[in-house]
Amino acid sequence: MNRGDPMKSTLCILMAGGKGERLYPLTKARAKPSVRFGGIYRIVDFTLSNCLNSQIRRIYVLTQYRSLSLDRHIRLGWNIFNHELGEFIECVPPQQRLVDRWYRGTADSIYQNIYILQRERPQRVLILSGDHVYKMNYNDMLKFHIDNDAELTVAGVEVPISQASAFGVIGCDDRYQITTWEEKPRSPKPVPGKYDVSFVSMGVYIFNTDTLVRNAIADAKKKTSHHDFGKDVVPAMIKNNRVFVYNFREANNEAGRYWRDIGTIDAYWEANMDLCSPDPQCNLYGDKWPIRTYQEQVPPAKIVMKLGVSSKRDGSRNCQDTIISGGCVIYESTVKQCVLSPNVRVDPRSLVESSVLLDGVHVGAGARIRKAILDQGVEVPDGYSIGFDQERDASLFTVSPNGIVVVPRGMALR
Repeated sequence: MNRGDPMKSTLCILMAGGKGERLYPLTKARAKPSVRFGGIYRIVDFTLSNCLNSQIRRIYVLTQYRSLSLDRHIRLGWNIFNHELGEFIECVPPQQRLVDRWYRGTADSIYQNIYILQRERPQRVLILSGDHVYKMNYNDMLKFHIDNDAELTVAGVEVPISQASAFGVIGCDDRYQITTWEEKPRSPKPVPGKYDVSFVSMGVYIFNTDTLVRNAIADAKKKTSHHDFGKDVVPAMIKNNRVFVYNFREANNEAGRYWRDIGTIDAYWEANMDLCSPDPQCNLYGDKWPIRTYQEQVPPAKIVMKLGVSSKRDGSRNCQDTIISGGCVIYESTVKQCVLSPNVRVDPRSLVESSVLLDGVHVGAGARIRKAILDQGVEVPDGYSIGFDQERDASLFTVSPNGIVVVPRGMALR
């Protein structure tokens, strides 16, 4: 290991073992980080692309529940590191070396894998979550950590103070040293010098390794702890350690602060809809900070439109503000503000709007779909409607608080 290079002396541990209960039923058969997003991507691709673009090439992915699809995706799409050069990405399920149980929280997952730190002996550990969408250069955060002689640095993003109560809110002084930490407070503290925004935790941490080990062991001994970094470890460290908040800036976009926690159905749908806007905040098309993924071999996308007199007059049968992945075929239908994953088929005279369709969804002729998420392999019969009758939808499917209808994977519709 080259200890003169801060990035090469930093080990990355990516947390990907949560159940993803708030994203159910999309997480019924898969881990949350492996859920499709933005057509061709998986959620975890954004965090892993940040690592790759930041030259972080020593990555352990801690898995747990329903990890088969995540393991497969990383094996097929991310097996690009050279082991002979000290690079790797490895999935690590619970080893149960120290205890006979599943991970109880983020801090407990580190405690149960302390042997990795003992073997690798990094100077610092970058801890990430696999279920957020953002672009971040971790080199900038590491430089901030080193310059401030910090023992722990937490990435914080500024959000409107009216929205901050949904997150862990960070209070700090004018030097960005953390003074308070509150989980979902009723009255969030503002950022110093600003009165309309608060710092909320992004779930991104840089620890000095000795500090991490010491605090993970101490937390494991506490019977009343949730064994979570945000709820327990970080608040306990504020008084006795040098703990700082790093003010997040989007990679290659100093004015940007796009970060989305897509842990709920509504947040997942909204983040997908963000991508459909003409000038999305999260730009997938820039070449300076590419987002990598695994793409199957599929045919090109195809749109079949036979414009007749009526369609020219009323604007029907068209495709607008929509992401269309490879293998998709749209026949003589109206598709507006949608995200279509690979191999989606939309048959003639259908209407699909403000919806997310995952792999292999087939929409029958004359069907109507609005504000819905259709999971992999769903077959929508001819003339079927989803999203137009709230009472009926609620009796058949999962409906989010904001009215997004979710049709589970492979569900047979009649």
